[in-house]
Amino acid sequence: MNASGDRAIGMFDSGFGGLTVARAVIDLMPDEKLIYIGDTARYPYGPKPAKDVRGYAIELATSLVHDFDVKVIVVACNTAASVALEELQRSLAVPVIGVVAPGAKALLGQTRNRRVGVIGTTGTIDSGAYDAAIKSAASETGESIDLVTMACPGFVEFVERDETSGPAVTELAQRLLTPMREAEVDALLLGCTHYPYLRDVIGQVMGSGVRLVDGAVATAIAVRQMLSDRKLLRVASRDEAATRDFYSSGDAAHFAALGRRFLGPELTTAKVWPI
Repeated sequence: MNASGDRAIGMFDSGFGGLTVARAVIDLMPDEKLIYIGDTARYPYGPKPAKDVRGYAIELATSLVHDFDVKVIVVACNTAASVALEELQRSLAVPVIGVVAPGAKALLGQTRNRRVGVIGTTGTIDSGAYDAAIKSAASETGESIDLVTMACPGFVEFVERDETSGPAVTELAQRLLTPMREAEVDALLLGCTHYPYLRDVIGQVMGSGVRLVDGAVATAIAVRQMLSDRKLLRVASRDEAATRDFYSSGDAAHFAALGRRFLGPELTTAKVWPI
């Protein structure tokens, strides 16, 4: 067995949101090992200064490399990827993939009227990362794109409290998304890995004519392609099944209980990742 390929995929997020990406990675690459850290002690990242988020991202990614010897890092947090991806790619000895570029390409593949929207945390939207990624992706086809971006403060907090439906979150969605609806976009990227858990509410508010795009699958595909190109895909072994280990910087028991509802049976327990 390729020793390098047998190492785990490392992934981190501010909390539970990145489990959408973890789910896609597990489904697409069931033979791969996975180590996931949810930084629940310091969530949400969205309202925090970019300097602080960058520091958290560097700390988490460095731990995944040095403490867990991962073969690739997936920054499964739009806010962290928006402000820290390039620095992580420069400074770490393993490949680093974010969720922004794959999500941008997936969004452009879903629009019919070339009028698209992105919703995310304040930090993600203010960074301009999606503006740049969508502009870059659109330039490859030479087509013009009308882009509307919008921060949705409060969405992450609802998900982290497991309030993904009900009048309170619906009222917030109606208030936040009215300008996006009025912009008549026909494809909307859920530019925060927490937002797919609010898909039903967002879809109800935006209407059936708007395609909601989740970048998790596109990110998993990008990870698989990169591992294949570098000959780092894990070869299944009857002697050693793929392991998935989950860590939380906050309440590990709560993370395991709620995370299992989001991810599925693969998340049986979680360990404490010390800050």
